[in-house]
Amino acid sequence: MELALYLTILLLAIMGTPIYAIMILFSSVAFFFADINISAIAVEVYKMAAAPTLLTIPLFTFAGYLMAESKSPQRLLRLAQASLGWLPGGVAIASLVLCAFFTAFTGASGVTIIALGGLLYPMLMKENYDEDFTLGIITTSGSLGLLFPPSLPIILYGIVARVDIDQLFLAGIIPGILLIVVLSGYSIYKGSMKTRGSFNLQELTLAMKEARYEIPLPFIIIGGIYSGIVTPTEASAICAFYVLFIECVLYRDIDFFKDVPGIIKKCMSLVGAILLILCCALAMTNYLVDEEIPLRLLEMMKELIHNKYVFLLFLNIFLLAVGSVMDIFSAIIVVVPLILPIAEEFGIHPVHLAIIFLTNLEIGYITPPVGINLFISSFRFNKSVLHLYKVAVPYLILMIGALIAITYIPWLSLVWIK
Repeated sequence: MELALYLTILLLAIMGTPIYAIMILFSSVAFFFADINISAIAVEVYKMAAAPTLLTIPLFTFAGYLMAESKSPQRLLRLAQASLGWLPGGVAIASLVLCAFFTAFTGASGVTIIALGGLLYPMLMKENYDEDFTLGIITTSGSLGLLFPPSLPIILYGIVARVDIDQLFLAGIIPGILLIVVLSGYSIYKGSMKTRGSFNLQELTLAMKEARYEIPLPFIIIGGIYSGIVTPTEASAICAFYVLFIECVLYRDIDFFKDVPGIIKKCMSLVGAILLILCCALAMTNYLVDEEIPLRLLEMMKELIHNKYVFLLFLNIFLLAVGSVMDIFSAIIVVVPLILPIAEEFGIHPVHLAIIFLTNLEIGYITPPVGINLFISSFRFNKSVLHLYKVAVPYLILMIGALIAITYIPWLSLVWIK
């Protein structure tokens, strides 16, 4: 009977049943046959719901969606072009920076590819970049800003792993910049023979004037948090109000009564999905902890692996596989509690582990067979997924190279951590 139920759940998963439903079905069957008191789950759910930092998820998401639906992408793209367009590969580098900025606010939800793809694709093609390069850079950039504040996965990781979110925000800055630098190097290589304009101070001044209200946004958030003036939760509220004010009142790109309700509906659909996955995955995680699965994994790892660096190698292989088949929010909730005690046993700093984890999952978005960015780009640009597999390969190799540096040079993540 028990085996038949598990096989049924597996069949439902193969048929495409939503991940939250699979997790709750698995948990229900597991708890029933294990005869475990499930009242502890309610306590854990309450603790999670009571966490103040949970409020940052809908607020930062709302700010990101407001910007994506306004003319902010055009203004910031003009600013990025004026600042970087004169460099070899400058237009591509500007695209990377702009996508990273938007992904940091919207999460790796596909919004970046959908909102910016229509702007970046013709611009890069106009600069004589080949189509494969253009598709590859836009697809990769859809998850590029996950290591920068106020990234939703960073916040969720901090909540699940009980790691200081302020420290995680700091820890992701250098690794995030490293990823952009690596991809920028490739863009310079591909763009070294392309025509490019000269630096135009007047255009830069006009672009800065046009984007004058967006420019202070990162400084308000990061400066407010690390000066101690506001907490991350308060910063998210300030950010949401500030973006709403500039888009509806100062720029007037968005009508408060006509447009904002629809934007709220779209962004809260994402937030609702995250919270639903969070609750359902929590039941599954509690079962795994009650059955001491992490301890059993730890004992097995001790028998097979005796070296910290070998463990990190296997961890990366495992997480790349997880990232290619599971969305980042589900992976954080399900996988993090399993690997935390094992990583601690091997002496890996919890903040360093977080950055390794998030970098792997970021790469997972362009990893075949089911990297979500590949499918979103396939839909957005009307290209076959197999073609997207091919164009993503150079970027996948480059990002894995950066991942190796992030993994084996802890300083990159921990330089700001006391």
